[in-house]
Amino acid sequence: MYVALRDIRFARGRFALMGVVVTLITTLVVFLYGLTGGLAADASSAVSGLPVDSVVFGGPPGAAPEVSFSDGSVSAAQLAAWRAAPGVGPVDPLGIAVSRLTSATGAGAVSVLGTAAALLPPLVAGTAPADGQVAVGRSTAAADRITPGSTVTVGARTLLVSGITADRSYAHAASVWTTESTWEQVTGARQPSALAVDPGSAAVAALDRAAGTRTVPRSAALAGIDGYSAEQGSLRLIQAFLFAVSALVVGAFFTVWTVQRRGDIAVLKALGASSGYLVRDALGQALLLLLLGTLAGAALGVGGGALAGDGGSGPPFALSAATVAVPVLAMVLLGLAGAALAVRRITSVDPLTALGANR
Repeated sequence: MYVALRDIRFARGRFALMGVVVTLITTLVVFLYGLTGGLAADASSAVSGLPVDSVVFGGPPGAAPEVSFSDGSVSAAQLAAWRAAPGVGPVDPLGIAVSRLTSATGAGAVSVLGTAAALLPPLVAGTAPADGQVAVGRSTAAADRITPGSTVTVGARTLLVSGITADRSYAHAASVWTTESTWEQVTGARQPSALAVDPGSAAVAALDRAAGTRTVPRSAALAGIDGYSAEQGSLRLIQAFLFAVSALVVGAFFTVWTVQRRGDIAVLKALGASSGYLVRDALGQALLLLLLGTLAGAALGVGGGALAGDGGSGPPFALSAATVAVPVLAMVLLGLAGAALAVRRITSVDPLTALGANR
């Protein structure tokens, strides 16, 4: 690293500018990673938080079942077939619909889930809802000053608030939870949207064929949320472009830097420095630049995301170790790959150039 550190000290302006570029790209990637995770949780936590392994989707007679909570429905015969199947664990109907909740102090869109008490999020206060009752999320309760024993209107039906749950959401609407029969009264639906099941030792494929259903793991069921796949796909495509841009920018910088140092590299080779030593030195230089830039960018991204999401009024931002570690590692590895393609030119520098053999 002797030559690398002297280069950085000699051309500190150029390296500082490149470091700023790496920092800004990393900041954007980290913030985008946190935003992607936050939006995913805001769109799907009501489903991803279900304490079951699989979700069963149905469809109208004669039509193939599709993974969709808004278009899917499970008939009484399909429910009975799953409950009667040997080896299957608990089978609970799950109804999901978007409605409007009105309280004494406010109103807003909510996702209404009708299902068994066993599938509810953890209760913060009160009890699980019975027929004619509803449990609301902690944030909704705080915003609208709702407590157990309050009454709220969901859709056109007035319900008693039985409890306060941990926050969950579906399609970016805060979730409220009630029984299946009350859900049908609130939404006007006559069949649940899906079934929440633990398949146990059952032959799922054969059961699906016999019942006319489609069973998917809980993680794959998230694709049944309207707009979820498109939203997440778009954000991940942007992330991929940013990673590609970072590799190209770092590679371009070190390509230009290597060309400018061609004469110096030739002199070092003439003095006995091997190509392997010079390549390792150049890659060490790139690694140092990338580490400083990505760590600074990660700190800025985490701080900016935390401030943006502070108080719940900003964009959803999921802050975790993966939010920082994945983008930093990807930026460093892809940046090194770009730098490696650039500094391979070092191996083609002829030491005779330093001795004037080309003059």
